[in-house]
Amino acid sequence: VVGLGYVGLPTAAVLASRGYAVHGVEVRAEVVDVINAGRAHVVEPDLDLLVRAAVQMGNLKAHLQPTVCDVFLIAVPTPMTVYHRADLSMVYAATETICPYLKPGNLVVLESTSPPGTTEEMARIIKEKTGMVSPQVMVAHAPERVLPGKVIREVVENDRIVGGVDAASTEACANFYRTFVTGDLLLTDCRTAETAKLVENSYRDVNIAFANELSLLCD
Repeated sequence: VVGLGYVGLPTAAVLASRGYAVHGVEVRAEVVDVINAGRAHVVEPDLDLLVRAAVQMGNLKAHLQPTVCDVFLIAVPTPMTVYHRADLSMVYAATETICPYLKPGNLVVLESTSPPGTTEEMARIIKEKTGMVSPQVMVAHAPERVLPGKVIREVVENDRIVGGVDAASTEACANFYRTFVTGDLLLTDCRTAETAKLVENSYRDVNIAFANELSLLCD
């Protein structure tokens, strides 16, 4: 799991609780130390307990660098720039960072909220750096849909949309998520998955803005 923030760490802890050996990657050394001490640096109900149990079981360990794995899950920030565009530098940097460790049969999943085309660009970077394309290395987008304060439950229970760069990637990603997600999995392609998450976020943002305007009017 690359990126141990408010989405990556709970996901890593949930996977560890399901028996996966989880190699967490975080660029901040102080965060690595906190997690390896069995504590969560993210404020989220029950996360401390889950992280402590996962670390004590030996199923979760944080590192500064990736290693050889079966599944690479990228959950890094995609903040907005001053020009109102998504800053995808961390997504692409994470993709390049895992390339030396990729092997045939691997699955790479992007969970970060990203504009359409991002997952395909990741696949292009992987091809450029390793020479491998799907189905050698499968690439998919499964955007996170969690609400802060309920992340632990929603990582497992929420419906998820899963879209790969091709059918093989979509199916491989769905098979992975079925091992820990109890919600419905909606299978599509990566561009549709990327677009659906942006529409969901935009719809929510417009609702909040409308509520704020009503509040001002009522006041």
